[in-house]
Amino acid sequence: MRLRGVTEDDLPIFFEHQRDPVANRMAAFPPRERDAFMTHWGSILRDASVIVRTIELDGDVAGNVVLFGFEGRREVGYWIGREFWGRGVATRALSAFMQEVEERPIYAGVAETNVASIRVLEKCGFTAMETSDEEHAGEVLLRLG
Repeated sequence: MRLRGVTEDDLPIFFEHQRDPVANRMAAFPPRERDAFMTHWGSILRDASVIVRTIELDGDVAGNVVLFGFEGRREVGYWIGREFWGRGVATRALSAFMQEVEERPIYAGVAETNVASIRVLEKCGFTAMETSDEEHAGEVLLRLG
């Protein structure tokens, strides 16, 4: 597994990953249509405050990991193609990314039903925070640092 800069060639693969209905249910995140997806990723790649990497496994694009600003804090997110699930890719990629990114604290918001993602974050040192915010019902907010 290695992290590298995102290229335009990665975007169609990311697009297909985020269309997976099983992943959508797990992440509690709806897929974007192609134009909306490409517009969204164009803004990510143009934003100097965003740090984003492609995750490669054995030369294949396995997903991405990104650090971005959200609601006044810095959050990390990642998306792994389902064909790469169960191989420790998310944990290894997030761990490597957190070693690359020195700023702290970093947060992650995860659907409370996404037990696998919560476990990945915990393995990488994130801890769950108490939230009483109605707006974030159904979500676990985790913090590193």
